[in-house]
Amino acid sequence: MRSKVLLTIGAVFVGIAFVLATAPNAAAQGKGHGSGGGRGASPGGPPSGVGVDRGIDRSSDASMGRADTGRGNASDRSGGRSSAGLDRARVAGDNLRNADDELRRNPNLGSDLHVNANDLRAGYQAALVANPNLTFGQYVAATRLAQNLGGRNPGITRTAILNGLANGESIGRTLQDLGVSKVDAKAAIKQADLQAKQSKRRS
Repeated sequence: MRSKVLLTIGAVFVGIAFVLATAPNAAAQGKGHGSGGGRGASPGGPPSGVGVDRGIDRSSDASMGRADTGRGNASDRSGGRSSAGLDRARVAGDNLRNADDELRRNPNLGSDLHVNANDLRAGYQAALVANPNLTFGQYVAATRLAQNLGGRNPGITRTAILNGLANGESIGRTLQDLGVSKVDAKAAIKQADLQAKQSKRRS
C-alpha cells in the first residue's frame, strides 16, 4: 500500500515538471504569432487611398487648367466675334440713317436714277450686309456709273463695282479692273459727280 502511494506521488511530480518545462516554449510561440498577426493587420506603406487621392488631385488640376484655358480662349474668340459684329451693325446703322437723311434732302434722287426712293434705300440696305462701310454716296455713284457705262461694257454693273469697293478698291481702280482705261475711268467718275450735283440743285 505504501509503495503505491509513493508511485502516485512520483508520477504527479513528473507531470508537474513536464508542464513547467513546456510552458515557456508555448508562451514564446504565442508571442511570435501575435507579433506576426499584428504586422499582417497593419501592412507597411501609405494609408489606403493616399496615392489615389494624390493622382486625382493632379489629374483634376491638369484638367481644370486645360478647361479654364479652353473656356478663356473660347470666350475671348467669341467675345471678339461678338464685338466685331456689333461694330459692323453700328456702322451699317449709322450709314443707313445718313442715307435716309440724304433721301429727305434730295427727294429727286430716286427719279434721277430711274428708281423709286424706297427701292434705292432697300438696295443700299442690302449692300450694307456685305460691306457695312459702304457709304450711300458710293452706292449712288456705283448705280450711276453702271447706268452710264453698262451699255458699252456689259461687265460693268453696280454689283461688280460694289464688289470692288468691298474688297478695299477705289471706284477708279475697280473700273480699271473691269476693263475701263484709266483716262475713261476718271472721265466717268467726273460725269457721275456732276450728275449728283445737278440732282441736288434740282431738289
